[in-house]
Amino acid sequence: MATGSQWIEAARPKTLPASLAPVIMGIGGAIGLGQASVGKSVLALLVALAFQVGVNFSNDYSDGIRGTDAKGKRVGPQRLTGAGLAAPRTVLVAALSCYAFAGICGIVLCVWAGSYALIALGVLAALAAWFYTGGKHPYGYLPGVAEVMVFAFFGLLAVQGTIWVQAHTLPWRTWTAASGIGLLSCALLLVNNLRDIPGDRQSGKNTLAVKLGDKGSRYLFACYLYAALVLGVVSFNVRWEALLFGVAMAVWVCFPLLKVLQGARGKALIKTLKQVGQITLGYGLAIAVQWALQGL
Repeated sequence: MATGSQWIEAARPKTLPASLAPVIMGIGGAIGLGQASVGKSVLALLVALAFQVGVNFSNDYSDGIRGTDAKGKRVGPQRLTGAGLAAPRTVLVAALSCYAFAGICGIVLCVWAGSYALIALGVLAALAAWFYTGGKHPYGYLPGVAEVMVFAFFGLLAVQGTIWVQAHTLPWRTWTAASGIGLLSCALLLVNNLRDIPGDRQSGKNTLAVKLGDKGSRYLFACYLYAALVLGVVSFNVRWEALLFGVAMAVWVCFPLLKVLQGARGKALIKTLKQVGQITLGYGLAIAVQWALQGL
């Protein structure tokens, strides 16, 4: 029987900033446009968190029954299914329960906002979450496809959807910032897959990191961070604040970047994953506060 702490670890709390940050950014945008709603903002946060935890549990289940996370192969945080700590069916029920809760909150939000088309996008997000590692042909095992999905759903849709259900407008600055935070989410995914290259290659999980190899993945990680930094600076509408943000972020990203470029691997990258998650959250918060105070 898995303990409570093991279930919490399986929910992958280090990945939650990837779902929280874009919604927080979107809430800041809605405030800046003078159209923020507390109720809609809370619902958007619940949808994002439930989806993220659901993704983590469904990955635990799908990779576990495939043998990708079998003992001796996995370097990262322990998984429930692969380690035999919980029955696969129990983990599946946990994942589906999270998706169901996210779906209910999402439908209420879309109906409240009168944005019925977003319900279809929510269904696509749920399907994308499941088929990342689920089904007969998971796209998470194909190089590059997962990155496109993460950029779209954890960047563009999360930010712009949060703004749209409240303000029904999407200024150009929101697109640059949403793209930046989408790239940071891709960086999170890349660190995770960089750490798992040996086990993934052995299991036939052909991620982009496996395809690029160790060195290429490390350079791509740097590109993600720098591109996100530039897009974040562009999204500010006050020059001195943009400069302050750029300098602060440039210093902050040096810590995980140097570790990755210097060859950190295995469990050492777990700390890097946490750092990138914190940077993603800080990035979203900084832009959200700037938009909320200065407007869009």
